[in-house]
Amino acid sequence: MSDDWRQLDRRAVPVAAVFMLGVAVLAGVPSAAGLSEISVAVALGWVLPGMVVVVLAGTVAEWLRLRFTRYRVGPERVELHTGVLIRNRRSLRRERIRTVDVTANPLLRLFGLVSVRIGTGEHAERGTLRLGPVTRATGDELRHALLSRAVRPAADGSLATLDPAWVRYAPLSFVAPLLGAAAVGGVLNVADWFGRAEGLVTWVIDRLGGLGLIGGIAVTAAVALALGVIGALGLWVEMWWGYRLDREPGGTLRVRRGLLTTRSISIEEERVRGVELVEPLGTRLAGAARVDVVATGLKTGTEEHKAQHSTLLPPAPVALARRVAADVLGEPVAPASSAASSPTPTTATPTTASSPTSASTSSTASTAEFASSDKSEISVWEGGLSMGVATVLSAHPVAARGRRLRWALTGVVAGELPLIVLGLLLTGVLLHLAWITALVAVPVAVALALDAYRSLGHALDGDYLVARSGSVRRGTVFLQCRGIIGWTVRQSLFQQRAGLATIRATTAAGSGAYAIRDVAVSAGLDVAGAAVPGLLSPFLERDDFPPEQGDLRSPALSVPDEHALAEQRDLRSPAVSAPTLPSPELSASDQHVPVEQGDAPEQRDLTSRSDLRERDDNE
Repeated sequence: MSDDWRQLDRRAVPVAAVFMLGVAVLAGVPSAAGLSEISVAVALGWVLPGMVVVVLAGTVAEWLRLRFTRYRVGPERVELHTGVLIRNRRSLRRERIRTVDVTANPLLRLFGLVSVRIGTGEHAERGTLRLGPVTRATGDELRHALLSRAVRPAADGSLATLDPAWVRYAPLSFVAPLLGAAAVGGVLNVADWFGRAEGLVTWVIDRLGGLGLIGGIAVTAAVALALGVIGALGLWVEMWWGYRLDREPGGTLRVRRGLLTTRSISIEEERVRGVELVEPLGTRLAGAARVDVVATGLKTGTEEHKAQHSTLLPPAPVALARRVAADVLGEPVAPASSAASSPTPTTATPTTASSPTSASTSSTASTAEFASSDKSEISVWEGGLSMGVATVLSAHPVAARGRRLRWALTGVVAGELPLIVLGLLLTGVLLHLAWITALVAVPVAVALALDAYRSLGHALDGDYLVARSGSVRRGTVFLQCRGIIGWTVRQSLFQQRAGLATIRATTAAGSGAYAIRDVAVSAGLDVAGAAVPGLLSPFLERDDFPPEQGDLRSPALSVPDEHALAEQRDLRSPAVSAPTLPSPELSASDQHVPVEQGDAPEQRDLTSRSDLRERDDNE
């Protein structure tokens, strides 16, 4: 590709003129409707000149932008010069470029143009260059030139293409009721523009008055939900029509999709650190899941549509989702196995399954098994999936279930309390509404809490850390251990009492951190230590004494004193967060802990606070 300075396409000016005309019409129609109550002549006299000014101003501004904008793709940098009064010169080093996205809305497609976004994965403005509009051929040329690099060998070709049957999963998300509510609000807003909002409400009440209050509300909700379903189907078609996921020569994954606004998103495979299977509650009940990529270079702060850039596969049958995830990671898919559905409890240990993306867990182990286990090897049921041999996820202690039940019931109480208070102060109708809604909310909350507990699980499968959590949105992440740059161990006061902790794997990819939630302390530390040996162990002291009878609390954590930390500054990683200090009320056995020796060079023995106090007393 030539490194000469280039201009944007000249058709940017007519594109801007058409766009501003649409803006002027959308703004002028409501204004003219409001002014028409005075007179039509007054409305046209004010609105038409304003529309002309808006169109001319937008067109002239776009012409000036086009006149003073230049870009160049050199051997080492991509440079962009913009600005009329204040010149802005920006450049990106080519080796730091992670994504090149080519987008065309309906207006750009009408003129045969596209917009190109070149990103490095840093902040949205500082790490991004936007070139647009340019011709489609120029956009494809930029994408190939900036992302063509040598990577690991992998078979090129299509990984997934659109199946129109996937549209059945669109209404199962929470988008449908939200779109329904938005549609009702939009109708009322438009009616208010023309002064017909009150008449519309009266007309609806007259038509539904014979059904009673509850019947009228039910019919209104059904109509809104139907509108939401139609809107969800239309939105899905617009976003995913023409979908195709390809692995291209040069080591890039390319996602193409869109009906009206076409999108082409390219991701370097060298930057992929894992995948995440996302299963919202509705699609999970229908046996579907979507696939998001965990990659560096996609995290762009508050940039719009960030989540869409990471989606490799829309909601599709879960077997296909696992196959696509395995293909993206370059992992083989195991053949079907009939021995994976045995009801015999097994001990969860790192497995050697052919594909880490086929993961299952069962948290139906008995309470006695959890209560009697103080180690990371928790008994679980091994479950087979249609994809073949499954990675066995270690279930979490029953204390995690209690936490979720308490959260769920607390949420119900928080929602019912205002109704009770207002019912006592104003009218007894609200009290009846409170107990009726509670009859529905309590079972639903308990069911979601139990499902959230059953979804908890973690495992270390070869080179991948696997962690799963969530109920309304269940996510299973398969994170490459080489992508983990630190660990964060967090314990609330209630987690400390229950012997639980939330351990987050810090990474430069995806959301930045992925959590193993409410795991037994010893089990979580074992997994963290095995995933990245030597990274966490220099900063922890662990108790080798078993907990007392009936005590579910896992071994306590403590932090070395300042002198010991000063001696080990060469071992400290900035990404590692120190765990919570033990409570002063803990017994001596909870605080007197020898250091677990790691592989770090020149590691020295750490001394707990209780040892320092004993030494001071003896002296």
